Amino acid sequence: GSHDSFSYWVDEKSPVGPDQATAIKRLARISLVRKIIKKWSVTQNLTFKEQLEGGIRYFDLRVSSKPGEIGQEIYFIHGLFGISVWDGLKEINSFLEQHPKEVIFLDFNHFYAMDDSHHHFLINRIHSAFESKLCCVQCVEYVTLLYMWEKKHQVLIFYHHPLYQQYPFLWPGNKMPAPWANTTNVHKLLQFLETTLGERSRYGTFHVSQAILTPRVKTIARHLVRGLKNTLVHRNLPMILNWVKAQKPGVMGVNIITSDFVELVDFAATVIALNDLLLEEDESAT
Repeated sequence: GSHDSFSYWVDEKSPVGPDQATAIKRLARISLVRKIIKKWSVTQNLTFKEQLEGGIRYFDLRVSSKPGEIGQEIYFIHGLFGISVWDGLKEINSFLEQHPKEVIFLDFNHFYAMDDSHHHFLINRIHSAFESKLCCVQCVEYVTLLYMWEKKHQVLIFYHHPLYQQYPFLWPGNKMPAPWANTTNVHKLLQFLETTLGERSRYGTFHVSQAILTPRVKTIARHLVRGLKNTLVHRNLPMILNWVKAQKPGVMGVNIITSDFVELVDFAATVIALNDLLLEEDESAT
């Protein structure tokens, strides 16, 4: 999975998003400040299509309306506005059309400046984009690749808002817990990932291990122009990848792992390779 999956492009000419504090919104009237925000908002270099081609199958999505804009269009957001959700969904669907056996998870977990009418608009967009590819809510343990292929389903949508109850194809957010370490320290991050794996629910939910470091205000202040990638990611990714390599999948093991800048190391290939351990278990059991 990728963290803040859509942030490969954010619009530094647009106003700062409603996910930011009032003080930052005021400062961001200065165009140089928006350039700095961009350096810390971008967590991926690859487009949806490129991420899909590289093996990413779980997408972490934050969305917002544009206050003051006519209509109800919804955009991806991380500090600054990204592309419209509709454009992103079409790009993802086009990949699925070409690869009918691929299955993806779209996790809509943060909503900003959205009332119920915005939500209904977005949910209708999701349905229009994927239609029969959408997998309705089901017992998690039943959702195997074989089940998805038989039903010709390819998309699971997780929607962290009470309106999910009105639509059978929206999975509740509590089926996709993603505990967040909120630290700049790689050792604390790895300890947190170990602890939360030990506490994960044995049945009934998916589980996201967020292998990401989060800058604090002072981190940003000290390294203003270097940005997230040069300050936190480059230096720590090798150690994070070593942790991934040491994991086992399956019950009480890792399930979904997310990272920033997924192309900087063999992240997707490393995570995918963990599935071989499940095959080895099956073979030894038979």
